[in-house]
Amino acid sequence: MRGPSDLPERAPSSREKILDVAEARFAQRGYAGVGLREVAEAAGLGKSSLFHHFRSKAVLYVAVLDRVIARIDERLAPFLASPGSAADRLERAVDALVDALVEHPTTARLLLRGLFEDDDFPEDAAPEAEALERRLGAMVARLQSEVQRGVDTGELRPVSPAHTLQTLIGATVYHFASGDFGEEITGGALFTAEAVRRRKDEVKAFMRSGLGAKPPARGVES
Repeated sequence: MRGPSDLPERAPSSREKILDVAEARFAQRGYAGVGLREVAEAAGLGKSSLFHHFRSKAVLYVAVLDRVIARIDERLAPFLASPGSAADRLERAVDALVDALVEHPTTARLLLRGLFEDDDFPEDAAPEAEALERRLGAMVARLQSEVQRGVDTGELRPVSPAHTLQTLIGATVYHFASGDFGEEITGGALFTAEAVRRRKDEVKAFMRSGLGAKPPARGVES
């Protein structure tokens, strides 16, 4: 009897192929810099096949962003629901977020592009864009609630959950989207196993020092 590892891998569907190609190109060149014909050709499909799945470029772009957010949410959800203190869950969530960004190296840059390109979407993508906003908003709300829970229990100092989340996004998403500039600052590649471990450690140490209920020890003056 064959075990699960012996079963043949499922071939990606046409929709998945389109999303894979579009994600890589949108991350590299942005919404305006990518054409549907090149996406279809790179996916080995005709343009009519692409339109069978996505009625416009805007709808395709929103679908790419939605899949990215869904992947991150899938990583985060178990850790935010796990036992332990709010501070522990936040640290585990940081590890999960970093792992999600590293697993798909285009994710961070695509997310940053998406933050300032969504105003360009035509009206025909409005339903999908609204669904994406709801998914993203729900994930952000869970993270902010975790920070607030830590403040309420006294584990964390009184901070703004919104500003704290902004800081954590900058320390993770921006870092892995920074490319050559980030490598110049840090003095090395961003996606090696050692660099990823170092980034996790740096962010969590920053959190402990900056969010902890007790201020860091200053030493004893003589």
